[in-house]
Amino acid sequence: MKKIALSIATIVTISMAAGDVPVEPIAKAEAQSGFFDRLHAKGDMRLRYETIEKGEGASESNKYRTRYRFRYNLNVDIMDNLLLETAISSGRYNPTSGNVTFKDDDNWADYFVDELKLDIADVKYSFDNAWIRAGKSKHHIYRPIKTQLVWDNDIRLEGVNYGYKDSSTMIRVGANRVHRELDYKDGDDINIFLAQYVHTQKLAKAKLNLGGAYYYYDGVKGNTVQSENGFKQNSNDGSVYTEDYGILEVFGELKYKDVMGMPFKTALTLAYNTLADDDNLGYDFSMELGATKKVEDYKIAFTYRDVQKDAVYGAHNDSDFSGGGTDSKGYFIKGKYKFAKNVDLGAWVNYSKLGDAETDYHRVQLDAILKF
Repeated sequence: MKKIALSIATIVTISMAAGDVPVEPIAKAEAQSGFFDRLHAKGDMRLRYETIEKGEGASESNKYRTRYRFRYNLNVDIMDNLLLETAISSGRYNPTSGNVTFKDDDNWADYFVDELKLDIADVKYSFDNAWIRAGKSKHHIYRPIKTQLVWDNDIRLEGVNYGYKDSSTMIRVGANRVHRELDYKDGDDINIFLAQYVHTQKLAKAKLNLGGAYYYYDGVKGNTVQSENGFKQNSNDGSVYTEDYGILEVFGELKYKDVMGMPFKTALTLAYNTLADDDNLGYDFSMELGATKKVEDYKIAFTYRDVQKDAVYGAHNDSDFSGGGTDSKGYFIKGKYKFAKNVDLGAWVNYSKLGDAETDYHRVQLDAILKF
């Protein structure tokens, strides 16, 4: 395993020195005959240095750590309209994060083989402007500027889902369950029924997306979830959840092709838990300027978020903002720079207030991402 780690470090070093990595995904490689034409592979490795500072004075608690995330996808065209999607990733036992923290006293094998999980395993059938997915699928719910107000980037839904998209309409319908790995859960699985509609309207200099969705969680109230952050701030009596979750989401998103020579997006997303009487509203206002398609491209984004205790299900939304979960408000700024063809550099800074006591929460992440 040390050889693997040294190889990765060598590739990153070469990337930085040469400004490019001479590696192409299989899907973009020169055509091969027969079965290999149907294979499509890609992956990435992210190295992260992170600081977390919480509270003040005697109650202050800080963390400083180095982490990694590994992902690898291998898809197979079974037939012209039938695709087998598979992926593995690091972060076993955690459905909302692929991060693994390095420690001084662990073996190399503990960081790689023992941390891998089957992240995606589904079959996708495409027809006309629609598709049907069955299995453990990648993220397919539309989120303006990829907001994680309701859904973390790493959430994988298991079930049957339908999607439709044309020039003005997008539809998502599904019956799912979010599987929680052994050692992560103490309780029953939770079923999720979802429906989403997005309408796209072309304007003179922009594109407007207006959307609405409903996410019904079956089996939360009376259930328990074990995690490093307790109940992720949702209402509970110390052993089980005391509220149900039926989340109504509405959003508006404006996308401009050219603002100061770069693409610009802005969006407002609201989440309202129709099954809770109090502390049931959350919102997210975001802006993003730029894109990272070519070397030396960059983008920068700003988000302000206020999410009350029972606005969303805290075990499934953003695991980074305010330490994960709900009952917090604040903002984050993030940026990404395309250093080389296969190397991105990123930074993320979060300032929040937690709970009624408005405890200070500061978090910084510095990333180097190698794509292959």
